[in-house]
Amino acid sequence: MPIKELLNLLSLWALPAIILIILTFAIIRKVPVYEAFIEGAKDGVKVSINIIPYLVAIIVAISMLRASGLIEYISNACASILEQIHFPADILPLAFVRSLSGSAALGIFSDIVSNNDINSYTTKLAAIMMGSSETTFYVLTVYFGSIGIKKYRYALFTGLCADFIGIVMAVFVAELFFL
Repeated sequence: MPIKELLNLLSLWALPAIILIILTFAIIRKVPVYEAFIEGAKDGVKVSINIIPYLVAIIVAISMLRASGLIEYISNACASILEQIHFPADILPLAFVRSLSGSAALGIFSDIVSNNDINSYTTKLAAIMMGSSETTFYVLTVYFGSIGIKKYRYALFTGLCADFIGIVMAVFVAELFFL
């Protein structure tokens, strides 16, 4: 069986297998699955109420960055340098915003897809970048804020390093497969 077919088969059955394994262990350990699910949902609602101020702050910050045009200005200024390393200037706003917010990054990704051909290098690089980086500030704000952690300096540094490495590897992989 070719590797592509094997990976397609694996990705098709991964989620159902995980759910089945969880339910099997829950039955073996005699965990009341439905009650545990309801209790977790109640906790989720409590957490979501606690993180609303943090979410509002992130949304306002992202809106200010996009409305000011700062991100577009920087990407236009760096366009000639970025082209030399096969990093289209259209992707720079995505690289900046991805660590801040997934929804803002998705909006920028949608703009990239609508402005470029679906099979273009720029679109493929943007898609790889969406999958290879994390919304670091969002994660720190929401998860750490919901449980009251205020000192997250090392987590921030680690997350931003991981985002940078994800972006560099996205460019490497896109070059390897699509150039």
